[in-house]
Amino acid sequence: MKESNSTSGEWQSAGDRRARGKFTWNALLWGLIYPQRHQQIRATASGMLLIALAFGIGTAAYNAANNILFITLSLLLACLVLSGVLSWWNFRRVAWRLQVAPPLRVGQEAVVTLELRNTKRIVPTYGLWFDLCSRPLERGPAAKVESTFLGRGLDVRAMLNRAEANVTRGRLYLRSRLDPRSGVSLEWNLKPAQRGRVRIELQRVGSLFPFGFLSKSFSAGLHVTAVVWPAPVEYRRFLVVASRRPSGGERMARAGSGIDLLALRRYERGDSHGLIHWKASARIGQLLVRQLAAESRERFAVWLQTDTGTWSRPEQFELMLSFAATFMEDLFRGDKLTRVAFGDESPVAIRRVRDLEAVLDQLATLEPTAPSSTGEKLPGQRAQLITFAPDGPRGVAAWLQGQKLAAT
Repeated sequence: MKESNSTSGEWQSAGDRRARGKFTWNALLWGLIYPQRHQQIRATASGMLLIALAFGIGTAAYNAANNILFITLSLLLACLVLSGVLSWWNFRRVAWRLQVAPPLRVGQEAVVTLELRNTKRIVPTYGLWFDLCSRPLERGPAAKVESTFLGRGLDVRAMLNRAEANVTRGRLYLRSRLDPRSGVSLEWNLKPAQRGRVRIELQRVGSLFPFGFLSKSFSAGLHVTAVVWPAPVEYRRFLVVASRRPSGGERMARAGSGIDLLALRRYERGDSHGLIHWKASARIGQLLVRQLAAESRERFAVWLQTDTGTWSRPEQFELMLSFAATFMEDLFRGDKLTRVAFGDESPVAIRRVRDLEAVLDQLATLEPTAPSSTGEKLPGQRAQLITFAPDGPRGVAAWLQGQKLAAT
């Protein structure tokens, strides 16, 4: 059941934030000496050792006035400069973008694809790493801003731990070289922990190329937003005897094999003799047969009541959403789902996969509402109505005309 397109971000490269103007050597040299603000260059352990060794050899060279020591110092400093230049060239004209293939569900692994593209003509790219992060977006109203200096009883560490509780981080590596004018895709397996909208970010892109003396990275700032559906759950079905339509589903105005008369037509070779209407045939002097209305399958409508009076336990409300999502998907696969309504909202007709996906997207961000006084059935509802209610302190049950249809 996948009809929706993948969620993808735009192509971005390391130089997207820099104002591109006419190339000058002064700008190039100044960019090497004073990098942009979103760039970060750090010396690694081996780089710090090399710098310390250069200071020691430089001090000895000035004190001893030895040309060999000065040549050695020049070689060490040249290694650092060459490392920075090659690292800058390694990032040049390399672009990346994020792609997420929906649907995303709680507790199920989803694949986040990072596409890379090297547009250089001659030089390949080596040894890149990418820091990714997935964080949930707030579903409810924004929290009240409180100062950590004036607020009383605020545990800053506990607040930071709660903020990072549902954040998932990962790092991808480009383990093989990226040839000129070629591309490659890297995959990150993400398992969402809660429903709602998530923001998947590419935070930083870095590299230790070529010698490992310097670690150079860029703040990418690339992100895509996706919707995480409730987790699927297992449930039990119960035998229910429908009182409204003992013979099955609703009648449809087309020819079929039901029991309702749709029209009379002339007899054709191969028609069953049991369908011949003898009285009408005697009146007009030729054989007529009965054409019966088609009988569709049993159809259902789903009504989700989201008021806090019914769902006072947050964990039971979450279970109801997962149960409702799973149950509606099963009804849709059996061509038995007609409409879905949330609280006092108008019902939504379910005809295509996109209609069901829109309902599941709404389930992903649904929150309990204030108690409502309306208790009427859906307006214009002809199908049988399914509602959900708490079943004990922890369970949830689906009800059809006062009978328990399923429970979890």
